[in-house]
Amino acid sequence: MASSTSAMQSILANPMIRMTTRSRVNQFTIPSVYMPSQRRNSSLRVRSMAEEPKKQPIEPATSASPVTPSAPPPKPRAPKVSTKFSDVMAFGGPAPERINGRLAMIGFAAAMAVEVARGQGVFEQISDGGVPWFLGTSVVLTLASLVPLFQGVSVESKSKGVMTSDAELWNGRLAMLGLIALAFTEYVKGGILV
Repeated sequence: MASSTSAMQSILANPMIRMTTRSRVNQFTIPSVYMPSQRRNSSLRVRSMAEEPKKQPIEPATSASPVTPSAPPPKPRAPKVSTKFSDVMAFGGPAPERINGRLAMIGFAAAMAVEVARGQGVFEQISDGGVPWFLGTSVVLTLASLVPLFQGVSVESKSKGVMTSDAELWNGRLAMLGLIALAFTEYVKGGILV
C-alpha cells in the first residue's frame, strides 16, 4: 500500500506529466510526445461461445444410395530435383560442398595414415608422387558423387539413422579444417606432426 502511494505521489509531483480534465477521468498526457487518438470501431461485434450456431437440418440417408468409401488422398510427391549442371554445381547446390567434404575426408585419413606409416609430412607426400593419386581420387569421387545427382536422386532421400546428409556435411567440414590445420602445423613446426 505504501509503495503504491509513493508511486502515485512521484507521478503527480513530476512536472512533465500533468493531469488533464478533458472528457475522460484519469487521463495522463505527456506534452512532448504525440499520441494519436484512437476511435472505437462501431462495427465490431462480440459473440459469446455459449451461443450455438444455427444447425442445418440433417437429411436421413436412404437405402437406395449406398455409401461408397472415398479413395485415400494421393501421397504428396517429393519436389522435383533439378538435374541441370548449373543447378547441381551452383554455389548453394548439392554437389560442391559434398564433393569437397568427401575429398577432404579421404585426404585427411590418407595423409594421417601415410604420416604414421612412413613418417612423411603432407608436403613430402605431395612431392613424392602424391599428385597423381590426388587427381585420380578426385576424378573418381567427383563422378561417383555427380551421377546420382544428375539422375534426380536427392541427397536427403538416402539419409537414414546415423548416416544423415547433415552428418556427412559436418564431417566433411571438419575434415577440411583438419587437413588445413595439419598442413599449417607441419609448415610452422618444420616437420611431421606425429
